[in-house]
Amino acid sequence: MRGREKQLGLKVVKADGSVEQYIHTKVLGAICNAMTAAEKADIAAAENLAEAITYYIHHRKSSETLTSCEILSIIKAVLSSTGYEDCAALLNEHHIHRRIKRSRIEVAPVDISQLADAEVLYGQNLPQKNAWNKSIIVNDLVDKHKFSRQSARAVAAMVEEKVLNIGLNMVPASLIKQLVLSDAAAILKAQRQLQTA
Repeated sequence: MRGREKQLGLKVVKADGSVEQYIHTKVLGAICNAMTAAEKADIAAAENLAEAITYYIHHRKSSETLTSCEILSIIKAVLSSTGYEDCAALLNEHHIHRRIKRSRIEVAPVDISQLADAEVLYGQNLPQKNAWNKSIIVNDLVDKHKFSRQSARAVAAMVEEKVLNIGLNMVPASLIKQLVLSDAAAILKAQRQLQTA
């Protein structure tokens, strides 16, 4: 099963309520990141653990849907039971830290093109703010720009990573738009290169 995605027909319900196909390499990536953070990087061990998790999920007798939190719990349980307790703890800490950062970010419907616009961002008369939600980016790219859901989720993930790393609690909508355009262009370019390779 290595080297290709597992086509299980399993659907994963994300924290934002969106649904996507189960992707084996996301499990592998989570394990690799946790091992790297614990300075125990071992791609062979990570692949074996990811294979075991995908096998378990595929052969369980319950429904064909699973939440992302359930998958995270399975990954942590497998890491803890195979001598990688520190990796499981770091994975849990990373998950909690990101969830807290996401919950603190608000998007202001402000188009910043000059200093006066920037002042509105921190003024008293700021229009209604919205909580950060990357599924809005996904839905917009799918509905308005005909992106595949997988490509749209990749763009949204790239944008979210930049937004989290910026460290601002109030992000102007115009910045989000520029990040989406930049990362969408990068994804489209990469797809064209793969098609011509």
